[in-house]
Amino acid sequence: MRRVTRWIVRGLLIALVLLVLAGVGAWIWQRGSLATLEGELTLKGLTAPVEVRFDANAIPTIKAESEADALFALGFLHAQERLFQMDFTRRLGAGRLSEVAGAATLRLDKVMRTLGLRRVAEANLAALSPAGRAALEAYSAGVNAYISQHEGPWPAEFYALGYDPEPWTPADSLVWGRLMALQLSGNYSEEILRARLAQSLSPEELKQLYPAYPADAPIATQDLAALDRRGVLRDLATALPWDLGPKDASNTWSVSAARSSTGGVLLANDPHLSLQAPGYWYLARIETPEMTLAGATAPGVPYMVIGRNATLAWSFTTTHSDTQDLFIETVDPNDPNSYLTREGPRPFKTRQEVIKIAGGDAETITVRETYHGPVMSDAVEDSQALLGAGKVLALAWPALLQDDRSGDALYKLNRAESVQQGLAALRDLGAPQQTMILADTQGHMTLVAPGRVPIRASGDGLLPVEGADGKHDWVGWIPYEDLPRLADPPSGLLVAANNKQVPDDYPYLIAAEWNLASRAQRIAEVLKSQQTWSPDDMRRLQMDSLSIGARALLPRLLPAVQGKPEAEAALALLRDWDFVMDRDKAAPLIYSAWVRALERRLLADQIPAELLANLLVGDEMRLRALLEPGSLYCDDKATPAVEDCDAMVGLALDDALAELVRLYGEEPAKWLWGKAHTAIFEHPVFGFIPVIEGMTSYQVQTDGGQDTVNRGGSNFAAPAPEAYRHRHGPTLRVVYDLADLDRSTFTIATGQSGNLLSAHYGDFAQRWADGVAVVLVGGATDGGTLLRLTPAP
Repeated sequence: MRRVTRWIVRGLLIALVLLVLAGVGAWIWQRGSLATLEGELTLKGLTAPVEVRFDANAIPTIKAESEADALFALGFLHAQERLFQMDFTRRLGAGRLSEVAGAATLRLDKVMRTLGLRRVAEANLAALSPAGRAALEAYSAGVNAYISQHEGPWPAEFYALGYDPEPWTPADSLVWGRLMALQLSGNYSEEILRARLAQSLSPEELKQLYPAYPADAPIATQDLAALDRRGVLRDLATALPWDLGPKDASNTWSVSAARSSTGGVLLANDPHLSLQAPGYWYLARIETPEMTLAGATAPGVPYMVIGRNATLAWSFTTTHSDTQDLFIETVDPNDPNSYLTREGPRPFKTRQEVIKIAGGDAETITVRETYHGPVMSDAVEDSQALLGAGKVLALAWPALLQDDRSGDALYKLNRAESVQQGLAALRDLGAPQQTMILADTQGHMTLVAPGRVPIRASGDGLLPVEGADGKHDWVGWIPYEDLPRLADPPSGLLVAANNKQVPDDYPYLIAAEWNLASRAQRIAEVLKSQQTWSPDDMRRLQMDSLSIGARALLPRLLPAVQGKPEAEAALALLRDWDFVMDRDKAAPLIYSAWVRALERRLLADQIPAELLANLLVGDEMRLRALLEPGSLYCDDKATPAVEDCDAMVGLALDDALAELVRLYGEEPAKWLWGKAHTAIFEHPVFGFIPVIEGMTSYQVQTDGGQDTVNRGGSNFAAPAPEAYRHRHGPTLRVVYDLADLDRSTFTIATGQSGNLLSAHYGDFAQRWADGVAVVLVGGATDGGTLLRLTPAP
């Protein structure tokens, strides 16, 4: 028996050794997929040698003799660091994920095929200028040089999903822009939500659920000096937070040269998106005899998306305009292949889409379109719940137009030499509408919101509307000259943070509802606190984590819970809190748990369960409105008793403290925000596989919250502790100094590489959490390397 046992043990040890050796072998083999950062490579398609100097963070400076070779090199660098990310993005936009991921992504593919983003991108390519198309072709050639000449293994994701990358095309790059437009345009889903809520709530209940934009909150195109005279920035205790959503948020502001310590305009920008690994951005500097560009590129795209050239810098934030409408179309009762219009029946445009499915049979769907747009109810289950017999929902959205020339807008913006030239370039921006600040070395700065915004024959865009009568049709676009704009204001300050763009007397409808003004209000408050600003001051403001929503709401909550000795330790922390969402403090977690519990207490008995998650967003402005006298939400309809608002506040505190005790123990002082508010950067393939998920993802504790300048958005609808996880926030931070653009600083949330084995896969994460930035100097640095790209003979 002992002999048998010894042989079993030996066998297990041998198997373990073989497994370890196999793992080591696979690791060594996969290292062949790492990017080449030094040495010399000969590439087909280059016309002249290109020099690429990488700094210690693997940020390249590309020096080329021509624009075409520079973009070729950028495409090559993107491909060797982010090829799987690029391929995943184009498959997502084309509705081709199921080809490699199987039936799990079929529903998503159906939506993408119905939208037809890939078809739109192909049409957009044909609409571009020759120079714009040439840039895309040069970039694509660089990507394909990597794909065709790469001799080592592909990144591990390709083997996990069992396929090889296809050649890159110029239209693949334009798909990125259509996907970004989709991510930054969410109104049609809001229309569906509001329409479904209206089926179960009274008009007064619905009105209380959607409070109006406050009259004293900032408006982006009004000068802050004028706002002060009118008292708009007064009484910050009434500051109201904006509603959390998966597509919300971004900040940008600028300080004039007269108020800058450097003598040049200072411009800050931090676009907020879902946190992911690899990240959205790849930092780079490009130098040719004709131009210098530096900033954030997006893998798959040949443009400097957020960046600067030698004389101009630019920023982006989401406008949150209403550029999507759902039309309820009536199918012709005499012909199911037609729908009714005011001119009479018209046939649906149809096409067949074949979706291949890994491990299964292909599925063919029929996509229908009306003159308003694609019939989304054929693909989106939520919209179907609104419809009766013989009705379908069609989506009107400028991002689906074939003549969109947003690619040309970015191409021209990269080459503009002044604010005025930049404004001229942005005429071509179609979708999504964005609010931008342009600043130049001559001391000018302008806030502008370019993009196609529809003019409606009637209606406010809040709910789906009948399509057959044509009464709500789009009849044109807001003229470019009339879009929101503010140039060189006397205050020397420009601020945009997804807040209201125009005053009430603006002659067009951009949106009937606006995201709320908490971040814009806090930015304005801090900017106005001192006359002169330095680049370091701008970076500190980007990291500001004071919640003015908490500053407004907590004084309403605390008096309602007097006489709760069992909660005294937690309440004492809240009473002493400075409203800063600091990862090393306990009060932010206590407050967040209380807000989350209060939302559930107020809404769960009246909002249908399938819709409740859409409203659990930590919206302090909504909570304050629902706690006002006359609220229709404080009495719990599920109990025989009649509760008042203070009772609901107390019950919510009980819920929150019980949850925190269960998760973090009995001592409130140890319930630190950072323990719960953690940014987890999960790998898109391996990050969800048990055992290896921890080896392929990384995390950092962060400051910030739902409504802070340093955005730390969470999903309060998720179960705790996931509800407090940092999921959405600044994926990039930039501060430009127009007095010396080489002093401009950048930070990304992840790292330059998308390769799990790279030292640069997540090396920015802790620096991002701590507010540490780098410059893109373009010269040799300690730890840097040199890569020479030479043309093939």
